[in-house]
Amino acid sequence: MNQKEFLSKVTPVQDRLYRLAKRLLVSEDEAQDATQEILIKLWSQRKKIAKLRSIEAFAVTMTKNYCLDKLKAKSSSNLQLVHTNYEDHQYNTVRASEVNDSVNWVYILMNDLPEQQRMILHLRDVEQYTNSEIAKELDLNETAVRVALSRARKTIREELLKKHNYGIK
Repeated sequence: MNQKEFLSKVTPVQDRLYRLAKRLLVSEDEAQDATQEILIKLWSQRKKIAKLRSIEAFAVTMTKNYCLDKLKAKSSSNLQLVHTNYEDHQYNTVRASEVNDSVNWVYILMNDLPEQQRMILHLRDVEQYTNSEIAKELDLNETAVRVALSRARKTIREELLKKHNYGIK
């Protein structure tokens, strides 16, 4: 595989790899480093990946494993939860604070989910994959994806309700 072919197959996937790395590592710098490392690994294995059916699935799996290894090695000591995707057109300090708190709780609760549920929830709700695409990526059937997604959402919903209704009878 020459450089032009490689770039045509990897460039569309690069943004998804970064978003996945950012979701897992949280730190923007760590996510950029992880994405760069994965792209270097993909380039060094370009002869092998030319034969693969789905380079995207391979790259996503590599990214997930790389990020999990980074987290296990505790080399990401400066991680913090940050949310920057919320935009309120009518600025209300109290409402903004409540929304920010809820988003942070969702991230915390997502991290407490089992690995498979966390990945499925991330791919579906953050990356906007379809259930069939998730099934292909994670080598599951669509029913298992729907069940895991439902359970993950239910767990997060119940935990958020507990937190928001704390002390209310």
